[in-house]
Amino acid sequence: MDPAWSEIHGMYGTSMRENREIPPSPRLLITGWAAQGTQGGTPEMHERGKSDRFVVPANPPNKATAAEVGEERERAKGNTDGKTHPGPSAGTDASSALGRVREVARRDKDARFTALLHHVTASRLRRAYWAISPKAAPGVDWVTWDDYGRNLEANLLDLHGRVQSGRYRAKPSRRAYIPKPDGRMRPLGIASLEDKIVQRAVVEVLNAVYEVDFRGFSYGFRPGRGPHDALDALAVGIERKRVNWVLDADIRNFFGQIDHSWLRRFVEHRIADKRIWRLIGKWLAAGVIEDGQWSACEEGSPQGASASPLLANVYLHYVFDLWADHWRRHHADGDVIIVRFADDCVPRTRLEVAM
Repeated sequence: MDPAWSEIHGMYGTSMRENREIPPSPRLLITGWAAQGTQGGTPEMHERGKSDRFVVPANPPNKATAAEVGEERERAKGNTDGKTHPGPSAGTDASSALGRVREVARRDKDARFTALLHHVTASRLRRAYWAISPKAAPGVDWVTWDDYGRNLEANLLDLHGRVQSGRYRAKPSRRAYIPKPDGRMRPLGIASLEDKIVQRAVVEVLNAVYEVDFRGFSYGFRPGRGPHDALDALAVGIERKRVNWVLDADIRNFFGQIDHSWLRRFVEHRIADKRIWRLIGKWLAAGVIEDGQWSACEEGSPQGASASPLLANVYLHYVFDLWADHWRRHHADGDVIIVRFADDCVPRTRLEVAM
């Protein structure tokens, strides 16, 4: 089994969402009922103090065709996500609560969410467990999917209690390598099974916020999007737009060089729940074990961990996507089409400029 496949396969299962702009300096805090995504209360997101209404997620939009070129689709007004598909015993309200969080995030781009951890429920942890491949490579504790499942409900209830009380501790990642197309080896960080479960559950919660912020030209590791969607957008952009320059960019060792302090700043633009950041901090600080030796990770996010793709997209959203979108809208004189898949980017333009 390819360790990379076993770590990230099936990570996301929700439908593709429209993408909207987020202001660079959010100011308002979403607290109380609105922060929790529950009905009622008086949220602080509006100066007029209107109560947050119960929001039922609308039907998901049809999958984008190649001709829409991703980010060039007209953004649908009032669009919300379809319900996520609950796994075994996920509970009937698993998607509706996040749907309300998503609606608040969509309506208020200055909103910062102060209470999200309670959405990491035992039901969501259970669904995360069932989403993991039974053949996934084990972490440093060598606990397999089958081992954990023999006493699943008791294990999940114990894990949920530790997460909610702050007693949860992340384990170091187990270092493994897979070959790259150029003959070099790509390092992976294989998390323990419990870390995979918690990371998947937290990613599902954070996706409710970030999927309404991410730009349409971002395709990597997002719900309902994949490499073929990026290739379709690339092909249509070249065939139907007036472009004569194509730049293929790849950030060298991106996952290994993510700056933790900047990542925290970027996350805090939207997430004011310090408990969520503590979880992220635990994963980043857990380090790796290779040949029996532990080493700290002062920068980077383990490639292969369930949370790393979302954290990478958050990082690149602020350091690249917002800048690139602003530049093409306010400074470029011609067509500029961008396709980004994780840290691989292909800007295309008809201007004869160096980028």
